Amino acid sequence: MKLVAGNSNRPLAGAIAEYLKIPLARAQVRRFADAEIFVEIGENVRGEDTFIIQSTSSPTNDHLMELLIIADALRRASARRITAVIPYFGYARQDRKSAARTPISAKLVANLITHAGVDRVLTLDLHAGQIQGFFDIPTDNLFGAPVMVRDVKERLNDRPKVVVSPDVGGVVRARALAKRIDAPLAIVDKRRERPGESEVMNIIGDVAGLSCILVDDIVDSGGTLCNAADALLAQGAADVRAYITHGVLSGGAVSRIAHSRLRELVITDSIQPTEAVKVAKNIRVVSIAPLMGEAIGRTATESSVSSLFD
Repeated sequence: MKLVAGNSNRPLAGAIAEYLKIPLARAQVRRFADAEIFVEIGENVRGEDTFIIQSTSSPTNDHLMELLIIADALRRASARRITAVIPYFGYARQDRKSAARTPISAKLVANLITHAGVDRVLTLDLHAGQIQGFFDIPTDNLFGAPVMVRDVKERLNDRPKVVVSPDVGGVVRARALAKRIDAPLAIVDKRRERPGESEVMNIIGDVAGLSCILVDDIVDSGGTLCNAADALLAQGAADVRAYITHGVLSGGAVSRIAHSRLRELVITDSIQPTEAVKVAKNIRVVSIAPLMGEAIGRTATESSVSSLFD
């Protein structure tokens, strides 16, 4: 098989290649003077099982176009199968019509990826599981829970703890983690007054004297997490940590979290961490390279991927 990396997260692509003990394929992904993207595959891929490793993170449109053009280059080079490995799937939050005359952009992106010649998709912790149905090709949605569970057990195994969902919509994800670590569940009831802002109203469940573990798939502005931490501590929580799969962390999010009452924010490297994230004292990054690498290896050998969900 061949691994082809775009420019969105070269360190993760390199770590996946190291896990699989194969080199990244030689490929140029560069831009002309007017910012047009140009791709050239530097080795033979005819009849090969190829995997494009590319998160569609910020700048989302640039990285999405890179993915599409790499897929087209591989298709025209007669690759046998093209799998798009998308650790972070951009536009996933636009999975439905939120108001009249608005798009379902996640479906549009799925169509673009399919028509570019991709044969299957491998992604991680989609914001909404139904996005798998937007693709007319096989789609595997991996879960970051095994990575999170391992970290929680290593660091908090001897502490009384509770898993907290930051909103009602994330209860299923939080309950799954709580079951794995044998902890109770609590829910933050919040009311969002306007996009990008949230107001915590109430805590459902007992958190007094417990270490709280907030669980979610995406942290963007960080406002919800910071407000939730304040509300949990006001209810007597011993401390508050957050385990989030995708660290979007746009705008002043890193500074907001660094100055918040969160003991620690743990994110994965599905999105390449910025320098600000690397130096923040209360933000830690865990790698998903072994998880993604194992899934790629099993896909190439036609082995079961579902056992990675356990």
